[in-house]
Amino acid sequence: MSTATSSTFGERLRNVGRQQFVWAIVAIVLLLVINVIKDPTYLSISYSDNLGGLRGNLVDILRASAPILMIATGMALVIATGGIDLSIGSAMVIAGAVAMEFLSASGSSSLGTAGLALLLALLVAGVLGVVNGVLVSVVGLQPFISTLIMMLAGRGIAKVITGGQNTTATSEPFRWIANGYVVGLPVVVLLAVAIVAVVGLIVRRSALGLMIEAIGIDAEAARLAGVNKRAIIFTVYVAAAVLGGMAGVFATASVMTVDVSNTGNQMELDAILAVVIGGTSLAGGKFSIRGAAVGAVLIATLDKTVVFLGVPSSATPAFKAAVIVILFLIQSPWLHTQLAKLRSRRTTTPTTAEVTA
Repeated sequence: MSTATSSTFGERLRNVGRQQFVWAIVAIVLLLVINVIKDPTYLSISYSDNLGGLRGNLVDILRASAPILMIATGMALVIATGGIDLSIGSAMVIAGAVAMEFLSASGSSSLGTAGLALLLALLVAGVLGVVNGVLVSVVGLQPFISTLIMMLAGRGIAKVITGGQNTTATSEPFRWIANGYVVGLPVVVLLAVAIVAVVGLIVRRSALGLMIEAIGIDAEAARLAGVNKRAIIFTVYVAAAVLGGMAGVFATASVMTVDVSNTGNQMELDAILAVVIGGTSLAGGKFSIRGAAVGAVLIATLDKTVVFLGVPSSATPAFKAAVIVILFLIQSPWLHTQLAKLRSRRTTTPTTAEVTA
């Protein structure tokens, strides 16, 4: 290999390393390797005639990542505008509560009833997003405060809807959303990937993504450039809530039960972590839907690894925190700068012959 070719390859490799989500992929691979060391059959996948699709640990990880994919995508859009949405977990439990109560009250297991339950759940979740959007874009409240209010109020609303009790329903069409298979693959995974792909295409193939980034970088400059700041901010909060509602449908349809205390609980933290791991800055501006998706898969992989390794529940938060901190350190621009300086010093240090000459 020539020197020029080697230099070009090295530069390309460094450019790839600068993409933060690449390190998240590396972390996923390392976690899988750790699991394989404990159990060499960990990555095995088989076809189940009873289920009508593939089964295995990788399939379980992808299935578990579906709700996180939804909320991470919505969170990425909100954070890109310089905001935050702490109420996504509440959107999940509200959507789940509405769906389960509707199905339980209807007593029908028809496809039409399941479809109505899905639409009603997303509509009510969207209303939560409308309230957030109005408070932030029109009233002018700080996103942290307004969404914190809705986080508390939303779970309270879910308890009112269900009478404070966990609600269970029976509907095979609705259950199929989370547990069914199409061409051997879980429906929930296919739906999540399709939704994320559509959102990604909309924000990257239109001016919407540029306007969102412009608001996050400098809201006043974006306004002067003709960007409708209020409309964009309102839209991203509604979108985040609807995606949170879809995540709630995924979470409740898998067991056909909504737990008003635990469904969606602290999921906003996983969403924020997934977004930041994927390379989106909490300060707003440039964002990455692709990175948020990779971050969501990493969070799901980490959760499954914790259980598989038998980490005590009391030590689970510390284990997850340690892995994420290490990943952030690897992604740190400061660390990359220091390594670049070290390489530069090595290449510029004169040899003994050069000093003698």
